[in-house]
Parts: sequence; structure tokens; C-alpha cells
Amino acid sequence: MKALVLAGGAGTRLRPITHTSAKQLVPVANKPILFYGLESIAAAGITEVGIVVGDTEAEVRAAIGDGSRFGVAVTYLRQQAPLGLAHAVLIAADFLGGDDFLMFLGDNFVFGGITEVVRRFTEQRPDAQVLVTKVANPSEFGVAELDRDGQLIGLEEKPELPRTDLALVGVYLFTPAVHTAVRAIEPSARGELEITDALRWLLEGGYDLRASEISGYWKDTGNVADMLEVNRLLLETLEPAVLGAVDEDTEIVGRVRIEPGAMVSASRVVGPAIIGAGTVVTGSYVGPSTSIAENCVLRDSEVEFSIVLADSLLDGVHRVEASLIGRNVTVHVTQRVPVAHRLVIGDHGWVQLPG
Repeated sequence: MKALVLAGGAGTRLRPITHTSAKQLVPVANKPILFYGLESIAAAGITEVGIVVGDTEAEVRAAIGDGSRFGVAVTYLRQQAPLGLAHAVLIAADFLGGDDFLMFLGDNFVFGGITEVVRRFTEQRPDAQVLVTKVANPSEFGVAELDRDGQLIGLEEKPELPRTDLALVGVYLFTPAVHTAVRAIEPSARGELEITDALRWLLEGGYDLRASEISGYWKDTGNVADMLEVNRLLLETLEPAVLGAVDEDTEIVGRVRIEPGAMVSASRVVGPAIIGAGTVVTGSYVGPSTSIAENCVLRDSEVEFSIVLADSLLDGVHRVEASLIGRNVTVHVTQRVPVAHRLVIGDHGWVQLPG
């Protein structure tokens, strides 16, 4: 079995962060979300991985390399435009050949991995198997309809009036039968080759399609709220350690990891939290569910339930919470002046100011 990992797309819901970074490489618990997927694939025993890339190809290549650090061999497959999941299968046909394969969306997170799912598919070998989970907003996903016996009987892509609350999780397993389906379907109204249309083609053609409701935790980390939730969940499993320098005026509470080269002084850190390598925290409070990446500076600031990316500075800021702060960002407080705001904000930014 091979794996096809999708790491293209514009990441519009994470702008402005994704104007300068691939959405699959935004870190949670100080590790890019794509890394967790590759680790799960390797743990399931799959070693040949095709990564579908787009405009952020150079960044993805630089982060993943040949895949050896994850125990896999990577082949990069360029998709000229985000034309749908079924289109990704179409352009990967030569790489996939006649093998069964797992398709994994690179910005998805499956807690507990996919080893059992892959094992069950390998043993039973239906023509296709999808994973589903109950969501509060099914109209934002592909939606599956099952009969009373749990058999898959219908599929819709982002329907306005969903028949069920079962969303397709971004993990699919296929035999080579899917290649016939992706060549048979037409682009949808939004101009994409939809994987739900390919699955429906197989279903209507009498192929053996099965659906399994995921037993663990799944998130599509396409927006800030979901990124923060996955970050919180992963930090709960963090292996605590103090590998950097912490002075006697600092209080460490709970599950906290301080990476080598980090320096924390006159501060309070309440876990679960992680302080990245080379980061300096002085006179500050770092609260639960917070990831501070490498080479940041926190000075006289408070941050909680947030992700701060590399090389950023928070100086005299009270208080930051439920936030995603990008790379090389400076946030500081000036002395009070007549009411005015001086802003430099990227496209699609969102700012909340006091009244």
C-alpha cells in the first residue's frame, strides 16, 4: 500500500498566516501539523508516500526532504491548481500504479493514528473505505448517509441541507478501482473534481464501499479555532521536561516542557505548555494550552491558550489569549497617547480593538 498526502491548497481560512506559509506546516505543540500525519502513515507500515504540492512546494520540500526522517520515501507531485481531491488522484496515477493506497489530507489531525483503519482495510479490502465522524456543521464538509445497518448509501459535497451530521474525515482508502471513477466524473459547479463524486460513481456502479465512524478525535485544522483546539489536545499528552534554564524566581506548574537553550526568569508557566528552544521569557505569565515556538521573546507579558510562532516578540502585552501569532511578529505596548491606532495588517486580517 502507498499513501497520497495532499499538501497544496491556499489555506484561505488561516490568512494572513498562510500568505507566507503552507497551512500544513503551521505548528501545533511546536510541530507542523503535516509531520503528525506522516508519522501516523509510517506507524501504519506505509513507506511509499506521494505528496501533492502546489504554490508552497518549495517550503514543503524544505521541511520534509526525502522523508527519511519520518521513515518513508517521498515523491513530490505538482498540482498546478487546487482542482479537487479527485484531481489529485488523477495526477498521481503514475505514482500509485496498481497499488491500493491511503489518501490523507495534510491539514487533518487524527488522534490515535490510522494503524487500525489501515489494518482493517488490508484484511477486508473493499473497493473503497471512508472515515466519518459527527460534526456540528456538516454543510462545510463532504457528508455521508448510512442506512440502519451502517451501510453507505449516499454522499454529498458540502450540501446546503445535509441529510446527516456525518462528515467525511480527510482519510480515505482505495483500491485501483478509484482510478476509473476519477476519469469518469465531471468537474462540479465550483470547477473541481470532487472525491465525493468519484465515491458516488463507485457506489452507483455496485462497487463495495464502506464507512467507519472514527472512534478517536479528528480535526480539520483549517481555521484558527481548530488549530488552538488541536494544540490544546496535544499539549495534554506532552512529556514534561526542563531542558533549558529556569531561575529560582520562576514558578513551573503542571505539564510544562522547556526546550534546550530556552531561558525563563521571574515568570510563571502553567501547563500544559511548551517553550521552544532559544526562547527567552522574562517577567511574564504563560498559561495553559500555550505553545511558544523557538527564538521568541516574552517580556512583561501574559499569554494563554495561544500559539506563538518562531522569532516573535511580545513586550509589555496584557493579555493575549485564544490567539495565533505568526513568525517574526512584534507586539508591544507604547505609552498612552491621544486615541489613535497605527496598524500594519495583511490581507484578510482580523483585528479587535477596545471601544
